[in-house]
Amino acid sequence: MLVAAFIALIAAAGSTIAAPTAGIPTAESGRALISTLGDSVTGGLYIDEAGSFVIPVTSDAAAAAVTEAGFVAKKVEHSLAKLNSIRSYLDDTASNKFVGSAWHVDPISNRVVITVDSNLAKSASLESLKSAASAYNGAVNFEFINGTISTFAAAVSGGAAIYTTQYRCSLGFNVKTSSAYYFLTAGHCGTVGTVFYRSTTASTANRLGAVTRSTFPGSDYAIVAYDSATTGLTSVGNVGSQDITTIGTATVGQSVSRRGSTTGVHTGSVTALGASVTYAEGTVRGLIRTTVCAEGGDSGGSLYSGTTALGLTSGGSGDCTSGGVTYFQPANVVASLIGASAY
Repeated sequence: MLVAAFIALIAAAGSTIAAPTAGIPTAESGRALISTLGDSVTGGLYIDEAGSFVIPVTSDAAAAAVTEAGFVAKKVEHSLAKLNSIRSYLDDTASNKFVGSAWHVDPISNRVVITVDSNLAKSASLESLKSAASAYNGAVNFEFINGTISTFAAAVSGGAAIYTTQYRCSLGFNVKTSSAYYFLTAGHCGTVGTVFYRSTTASTANRLGAVTRSTFPGSDYAIVAYDSATTGLTSVGNVGSQDITTIGTATVGQSVSRRGSTTGVHTGSVTALGASVTYAEGTVRGLIRTTVCAEGGDSGGSLYSGTTALGLTSGGSGDCTSGGVTYFQPANVVASLIGASAY
């Protein structure tokens, strides 16, 4: 068992930071160490290509503490506190204004990255977005992508999926509380009261359940309560053949898989946490950004790593032929709203 981290700041001739004896680094212990050191001297956490946990730092004292705790320390210019303040500034000033944009803190480049899709790149409003970010030159990078950023809902058509009378989407994860069974999907797939079905036939026999909580935009989730008559048919706690036993937190650099009703299973890695994306319907915040592709109808589908549920497919750009970027609503945030767990 890892010894709990104990970090002490010692005011002397040049402040130093004492770190615990190194154990086996994990994402959880890395986040705990960052919390203890503070975001004014750290720059996030990610997994590098060698599989090592890296914690960017802004001071020599923090670097020594990180190294002694068994993590890789990388000296950077900007603290996580500064980068988060820039992201918050963009959330406050640019949300719902620039359709086809997204922004996130990238701990690897130590910058806030603003993503611009092909429609916004041709729009006169791009200059306004650049102007909004100009106060932070040196800490902000622009990324221009092919294609458009949108949600991944699809019109009703055949295939294994979940259906409303308007859309075909994908079931994310089955969860349960002490008294009921639910499934999680994307908020843009259904507002409160929307009924989901097992097929395109909207009959009582095909009914799965109704949405009890839903948010979009802002967040992108829907919580659907299974009808008691259908629970036994749908309450398997798997994603395909993959058993899901827990709901966790994603880490930048983590290898992940996504499953959806249109494109099946595809893999990639996590590139950012806490991303903000502006769709035509409005801005969604707090998303997981990945290199996994997705297409229409995959909305609401599962993002997972091994037996751990991570997210619900929200939207993105590209497709599974040319590749793309996909954003996910963190599943742990949604499950916690009703005190639910995987099974």
